[in-house]
Amino acid sequence: MTSTSPVSVPPAFVDQVSWLEGGQQRTALWRSDGGWPAPTTVVIADDAMTADAAYRLVSAGTALLWRGDFSNARQLLSALGRRIDKRNRPTRTDLATAFRTYRADAATRARLLGLILVPLDADYTVPLRRAPAVREACLEVFGPADNSARGPSLIALRELLGVIGAHEWRREGVPVAALGARIHPHYGVFSPVRGEYLDLVAQAPLPAAATAPGGVAFDIGAGTGVLSAILAQRGVTRVIGTDLDPRALACATENITRLGLAEQVEVVRADLFAPGVADLIVCNPPWIPAPATTSTDHAVYDPDSRMLRGFLAGLAEHLSPGGEGWLIISDIAERLGLRSRGELLDLIEDAGLTVVARLDTRPTHPKAVDTTDPLHAARAAEVTSLWRLAAA
Repeated sequence: MTSTSPVSVPPAFVDQVSWLEGGQQRTALWRSDGGWPAPTTVVIADDAMTADAAYRLVSAGTALLWRGDFSNARQLLSALGRRIDKRNRPTRTDLATAFRTYRADAATRARLLGLILVPLDADYTVPLRRAPAVREACLEVFGPADNSARGPSLIALRELLGVIGAHEWRREGVPVAALGARIHPHYGVFSPVRGEYLDLVAQAPLPAAATAPGGVAFDIGAGTGVLSAILAQRGVTRVIGTDLDPRALACATENITRLGLAEQVEVVRADLFAPGVADLIVCNPPWIPAPATTSTDHAVYDPDSRMLRGFLAGLAEHLSPGGEGWLIISDIAERLGLRSRGELLDLIEDAGLTVVARLDTRPTHPKAVDTTDPLHAARAAEVTSLWRLAAA
């Protein structure tokens, strides 16, 4: 069964923005789902603004409120991105330094591109020439909160384009070969575009008890619900997917229902483990132990390996006799010098666990063969593993 309790999505961070336009002081709400602070200096920009002039302004911390053609704003954003990337052109260095530089450059890029702003009316209309209809996409992300009372707002063009893109992903879905179906990710929920780790879950031998009457599996950090769905399709009697993120809970619930698996899969709000024990507990934590710097980082970055440590530390007490825990994780952190294999093995041993077996696969995503990527050496050698763990 699937939890039917309503899932509330937290509203976007809201503040006030002030600027001078036509000799008058204007104000509007600031909308940023990622929590970026409202800009303090705003000037008006339109189709006459050159990319070089825009680059100088945003580099100085000045936000540009666009009043021209929407398509031209998108072109300006792309031109700015090229200038920023050219400035951040990587140099040959060791991977640990390259990673730190890569993260700093990504944060700077996000901050500068986030200074191109567009207006958003209370009904989620963008009052610009050739602007697309974004109402449905904005409703999915921001909800129908009392916008008519609050009035118009400003939003970073980059964030609005992310909202639009997420709406398309949600509508079209992502094909998952291991599932033989599509998964429909919601905004802010990690999309299962890397199929190799899904294939591992689809192929690893299941504990016999998981498919027997009364068998139970936990899917820790369910996200879109894709791993819960794979386990259910493989015959696991009952799957409980857990997550803390309201958007993930809503997304997993929708996908499980769409796939006709609601009788087998329950989606619940929990920090890591559901109450009780299970015959199989699966966890695919964020793979890189570093702080998240943008709103899209949280599915990839796990500060101080919090989720990994929590999963391993609590696994033994939540496993039924003869049960297994499956840890799905890449060795990219080891290749970047952020965590050693010895540290991972120590965490496993300290948690009272033993390694039953390990299944490995190589990545197939485009960055693995992109020689211009500053982290190419690490990505090209990366191995993704499913660690089968049991209580010692």
